[in-house]
Amino acid sequence: MPGAGTDKTKNWIETSGPIIVLVEPQLGENIGATARVMANFALNRLRLVKPRDGWPNIHARRAASGADRILEAAALFDTLEAAIADCTLVLAATARAHDQAKPVIGPDAAAGLLAPHVAAGERVAVLFGRERYGLENHEVALADRILTFPVNPAFASLNLAQAVAVVAYEWFKLACGGALPFAMPQKSEPAGKQQLQAFFANLERQLDQIEYFRPLDKRATMVVNLRNIFARMQPTQQDIQTLHGIVVALTEGRKGPARGGVLDGEEAKALRALLAEYGQGGAPGDRGPVRGLARLLRRNPTDAERLLWDAFTNDRRFAGKGIKRQVPVGTHITDFVSFPLRLVIDVVPAHETTAAAKARAERRAWLSERGYRVLDVDASAIEADLPRVLDRLAEAIRTPD
Repeated sequence: MPGAGTDKTKNWIETSGPIIVLVEPQLGENIGATARVMANFALNRLRLVKPRDGWPNIHARRAASGADRILEAAALFDTLEAAIADCTLVLAATARAHDQAKPVIGPDAAAGLLAPHVAAGERVAVLFGRERYGLENHEVALADRILTFPVNPAFASLNLAQAVAVVAYEWFKLACGGALPFAMPQKSEPAGKQQLQAFFANLERQLDQIEYFRPLDKRATMVVNLRNIFARMQPTQQDIQTLHGIVVALTEGRKGPARGGVLDGEEAKALRALLAEYGQGGAPGDRGPVRGLARLLRRNPTDAERLLWDAFTNDRRFAGKGIKRQVPVGTHITDFVSFPLRLVIDVVPAHETTAAAKARAERRAWLSERGYRVLDVDASAIEADLPRVLDRLAEAIRTPD
């Protein structure tokens, strides 16, 4: 597996470029770091003039982080004059003025100056001095131009490898036209206006239902601002599908008990007691009221229902059983149902009224006639000893009657 940006499965870019000459470098680590940035920007010719700690150097290899080929091909010289003897153009990188009547250029201009000479097949070099005090006057005198960087004049000295990195970067950017190695993947086509308009229409409809647009006289302006947010995003088709799914989940609570319904646990319990006593469904064949009521109950679970649902979604014994909550079966709303298992789990509240118990019995008979097995679970038992309830339900599911 490639590391952070290092991929040995890709071809090493081979380009002609300037020779990097390090004059009496003091630390092997800096030589290795220089080789690393040279490899980053496809420079491959390194010359060393009298490295202080000798050559080869194990610390240089460690700091090169895989740029071994640069170090292995590095040439060793006893004098700077010998190191640049075959070069036609030489630049001296320095942070000090040296008081020499010699043109001074920056890294970008240096790349532009070197390019035609490299293209003509000439050898060109950039000199870098010692870590402690850089190049000496007589060494700068050997160069055709002085190369320096636009840095803080009160703190102008760069680390050796950092200075090489700036020059190498400007060279490689010019040589490759500034092309980036990768771009954002196009995993989905841009969303069409029709898809955007459909999303906006649904979003505005849902926001109208919760009276978001207040005051009403500012509705038009708020809608325009809202549309502009998404227009600036330039969303893809997948983006709109994701956003649409979020709106649906927030408004319909399709993924289990929504945290943030309008009722707390006790209020939800009172609502179920009222519905159980006066009936939950609409007229036979009229599914609209039943679905609307199921959605309301799903978004406002009792404490017992929430505990049981959380257990179902986290206990592997119930995985793949197709258990859903507050789903209509005919004109009745079940607490929990598995259509594949033809199983209904009914949460029985404490202190149930006679009318509610009668309605529950009628619902149970209706479900039984249609092949559903109904398991009753006391709400108080769920809150008191949930593991025991789960064990009983798992056993009942494993060994059906």
